[in-house]
Amino acid sequence: MSTMDKPFSYKGLQLKNRIVMAPMCQYSAVGEDGMPTEWHYVHYVSRAVGGTGLIVVEMTDVEPVGRITNRCLGLWSDAHVPVYRRIIKEAQKYGAKVAIQIAHAGRKAEDEAVPVGPMAVAFDENYNTPHALTTEEVKGIVRKFADAARRAVEAGVDTIEIHGAHGYLIHQFHSPYSNQRDDEYGRDKALFGVEVIRAVKAQLPENMPLLMRMSAVEYADGGYDLDYALEIAKRYKEAGVDIFHVSSGGDGAPGRRKPGNYPGFQVPFARAFKDALGVPAIAVGMLEDPQVAAKVLENGDADLVAVARGMLRDPYWATRAIKETGGSPREVAPAAYQRAY
Repeated sequence: MSTMDKPFSYKGLQLKNRIVMAPMCQYSAVGEDGMPTEWHYVHYVSRAVGGTGLIVVEMTDVEPVGRITNRCLGLWSDAHVPVYRRIIKEAQKYGAKVAIQIAHAGRKAEDEAVPVGPMAVAFDENYNTPHALTTEEVKGIVRKFADAARRAVEAGVDTIEIHGAHGYLIHQFHSPYSNQRDDEYGRDKALFGVEVIRAVKAQLPENMPLLMRMSAVEYADGGYDLDYALEIAKRYKEAGVDIFHVSSGGDGAPGRRKPGNYPGFQVPFARAFKDALGVPAIAVGMLEDPQVAAKVLENGDADLVAVARGMLRDPYWATRAIKETGGSPREVAPAAYQRAY
């Protein structure tokens, strides 16, 4: 057994290996109604056939105005539930566990004439100026996160991930770079995230862990650093987050601080979250070389490794990675494919 195919267990979540398919927008909801299509069915089920332990369905938005584009997925209606259920149940047949990443794009909603955000300040010159949410409107969005979580549970997910990274709405609220409000959500930058976490957690079965994706640092000048992110993350842990999926950036154009562009450049952030918070961490970011991903696990830098673009290129990345790092792909591959190994 390699580190890649070692099982992982936390609360009620039992994974057959340490490999996560990171959420990646497909921009393929052709009806512009937030509904998954046959594309999504094939896309996700094929990665389950390919041996992935945990599949995180792409950013799925809690209201139409919260989409990055009009072709992004949504979970704002009970009518969405059976469509997701079909995908989830089929992926689970092949031993994968499935999460949905629920989210709101905030001021980064590209197709909205008037997006929403903490402040009436556009993300950059290519985006429309958002409506600054009132205090009551913020509370309404918290309820929408809870409703989306309820629907995800009804659809049969094994866990839920809240998107608090990459400059989207929760990130916008907890960042001093994009939140200079003077109400309670401005005085306490973590408050919106905390309320979303508590509202979502209340919809989950008792033994279902809650994941959250966070940007560990911001690259824009004036953005926060790792120490600030860890303080926010401590609040989020106290509110109910069980596992952190650690990324970086997304808040604005890089300034003096630049993101890395090499395999594993974000791994130290995952290690920092794991050590400081005492909870499991998922590392992500150019980990598509199986040897690199395996070393992250061997070193104890993270408990799980997430692969994004590598899985777009290869639906069977997980099986190949396990084989290349000394594991047993026959334990992962479906019976119909085992003769290949």
